[in-house]
Amino acid sequence: MKIKIAGIGSCIPEKKVSNTDFGEHVFLNEDGTAFGYPNEVVIKKFKGITGIEHRRYAEDHLTSSDLAFFASQKAIENAGIDPETIDYIIFAHNFGDVKYGTSQSDMIPSLATRVKHKLQIKNPKCVAYDILFGCPGWIEGVLQANAFIKSGMAKRCLVIGSETLSRVVDAHDRDSMIYSDGAGASIIEASDDESGMLSYESATYANDEANYLFFGKSYNPDLDPDTRYIKMYGRKIYEFALNNVPAAMKSCLDKSGLGIDDVKKILIHQANEKMDEAIIQRFYKLYDRPVPKDIMPMSIHELGNSSVATVPTLFDLLIRGEIENQEIHKGDVMIFASVGAGMNINAFVYRY
Repeated sequence: MKIKIAGIGSCIPEKKVSNTDFGEHVFLNEDGTAFGYPNEVVIKKFKGITGIEHRRYAEDHLTSSDLAFFASQKAIENAGIDPETIDYIIFAHNFGDVKYGTSQSDMIPSLATRVKHKLQIKNPKCVAYDILFGCPGWIEGVLQANAFIKSGMAKRCLVIGSETLSRVVDAHDRDSMIYSDGAGASIIEASDDESGMLSYESATYANDEANYLFFGKSYNPDLDPDTRYIKMYGRKIYEFALNNVPAAMKSCLDKSGLGIDDVKKILIHQANEKMDEAIIQRFYKLYDRPVPKDIMPMSIHELGNSSVATVPTLFDLLIRGEIENQEIHKGDVMIFASVGAGMNINAFVYRY
């Protein structure tokens, strides 16, 4: 038995924030001192590394579970199913619902329960729960759905990845420009044809790597030190990803029984353009192959890094033909992969 993505949907907030909108921000070093150069230089360097030109922020009255609800509606419609037939709702996020203008996370009831409520699913045997797995959360949710379906515990699952990172960033940290808001949702069920998941890989590295991403105080010493924001050691994450993600992808592909030349697309977490490109180059080097043209669709330039939402949103955009010079055909083999806080890595090989 294989599982497949029977429906997909995404919610891309309408509010677009450009790099130029950060021109008046007061960016500081970790010790609170000012940079020795203007914001124009900061922004130019930032774009050169990340590839990000724009990102999307949720409207002020919406929360992460709202975005998830909108994406879930689209996934259910795309799959053509009755939501009452969903056995599990698996909601991947990292910060819960954070209302605009606040810093407190709200996770009771669970965000999965909130989506079930908004969808008006009455079936009590539709079990709803959240998972916190860093940016790889949506992929991990798909792997859990795979286990539930293969074991006979479920026939159909709704797997969601949603985040409003714009509400947990330190405005004085230039890394705040990376993050964005969004949601992606998918209906997972058993496959009745050749399509579906062929193999998977998942791992947590929690020794020296455990705190590469963390909650820390603002770089502005005048702000409350007990108010925390998302922080990261970017260089360590970059090195960790390059040293571990290509090997995980290779292990996953080798387990599928397919060869590197069978892979038509790689959908990787949209964290940083330079890092993603380096991961793909190192992955193909493991097979002594050049990187094929257009193998890696990208959305980060316009949508930024929305954590758990990037991969399902990218897949949704790809199959709807909304990524320039990118297309996917029935029977094509794809690799989904992600890396993030934990440090967690996962991947699966999928036949579309």
